[in-house]
Amino acid sequence: MNLIIDAGNSAVKLAFFKEGKLISTQLIDPIFDQFKGVLDKNPKVKSILICDVRGIDWSFLNSIFDANRIFILESSWKLPFRVDYKSPETLGTDRIGLMGAASKMYPKQNVLVIDVGSCITYDLLTFENVYVGGMISLGYQMRYKSLREFTGKLPLIKHDSILDSFGKDTKNSIQTGVFHGVFYEIQGQIDHFREKFADLTIILTGGDCMLLSKRLKNPIFAHPNFLVEGLDFILEHNKK
Repeated sequence: MNLIIDAGNSAVKLAFFKEGKLISTQLIDPIFDQFKGVLDKNPKVKSILICDVRGIDWSFLNSIFDANRIFILESSWKLPFRVDYKSPETLGTDRIGLMGAASKMYPKQNVLVIDVGSCITYDLLTFENVYVGGMISLGYQMRYKSLREFTGKLPLIKHDSILDSFGKDTKNSIQTGVFHGVFYEIQGQIDHFREKFADLTIILTGGDCMLLSKRLKNPIFAHPNFLVEGLDFILEHNKK
């Protein structure tokens, strides 16, 4: 059994895989006691792969698991797709994992993966199994925090999905502006990529993927666990 640790900017997600199949997921704090409890309950874990975009000190894992079985994904790993990126050493391991999932689940297709998290990333894998690059934009929370930090009076507002076209007060105006800003950005980017790539498969993942996928006009496949699927695939690819 493999344990995949997805350490994003806002949460740490655990995913357990057995022979390439996702068994379960859970959110956890990256501290000794919680991980010890998880590993005690899952003694069949043989390998741990960490995908960390936050920079957490994972040395505490060495005292509760075989250090030789703990792996931290890097861009220098052997990947199941070709990378056509000018600075592969700067490529985020989360984006690498997403392309791994695209390579595994949608072979010989043009695939655009949109990950809606702290940042919004757009990454493209061609039908020739080549990662050609993508885009990085501001996610929901960054937009809310920017409005608070770079203005004198606007408050920090909790995120909500708003259907109204106009806000009737300041709070609602910010929520409406942020939600529709993200929504129409994603819709516009999808239209842009569809003009450039024929028979494009669109994957939406991240925390708000299910809600957004229902509202976008294009055919969308929503995969909340797309990243961990790709990370497990890359781990097994390197074991071989």
